[in-house]
Amino acid sequence: MTTTLITGANKGIGHETARQLIAAGHTVYVGARDAERGRRAAEQLGARFVLLDVTDDATVEAAAKTVEADGGLDVLINNAGIETRGEGNSVPTAETVTADQMRNTFETNVFGVVRVTHAFLPLLQRSAAPVVVNVSSGLASLTHLSDPDHPAHFYPGVAYPSSKAAVNMLTVQFAKAFPNMRINAVEPGFTKTDLNGNTGTQTVEQAARIIVHMAQTGPDGPTGGFFDINGPLPW
Repeated sequence: MTTTLITGANKGIGHETARQLIAAGHTVYVGARDAERGRRAAEQLGARFVLLDVTDDATVEAAAKTVEADGGLDVLINNAGIETRGEGNSVPTAETVTADQMRNTFETNVFGVVRVTHAFLPLLQRSAAPVVVNVSSGLASLTHLSDPDHPAHFYPGVAYPSSKAAVNMLTVQFAKAFPNMRINAVEPGFTKTDLNGNTGTQTVEQAARIIVHMAQTGPDGPTGGFFDINGPLPW
């Protein structure tokens, strides 16, 4: 039986990913920073709840101890993420973005990935088939955002795509450092969630497919890559 931890799993894509993995036979920990919402989600899903705020060392370390005491971990899904939105669901542009907005975004989307991965590495290294899935974004692709003919080119934000591009770099470097693990970044697609003010064009069920697929990657599967449901993406 495979044991999986998903950060930010009390709602949205993380919640749906948990549902699909439980249906596939995984034991799933719902990681959430809000205890009440996290417990409620875990009860609805038939999952285990663990208090985990990716921006807080103490809760991350405590979560690692809890999971270790329960038997260990095989799959880590770094799903928790934020995107700063302003009035009218606008995003800070190159003209308006501040260092504080950048720092706040990176604290969750980048430093949170490092914090959680670092804490759970010892458990993953004990697994027979360890997997890490970093939830990135198509907006992390420098190739696509610099191409005037690509749909992503229109996006004017700075903080969110920069943070996800950093997640892609973390993916590459961690994959090289731990060749016994399958460590990949994924693009769920433009999904209707609270993160984007529910402006997305696809469902959480559709978005979770690539995460679930990569979470079940075997020892001979790809590592150090960037994928959506159709295959590899350009960096």
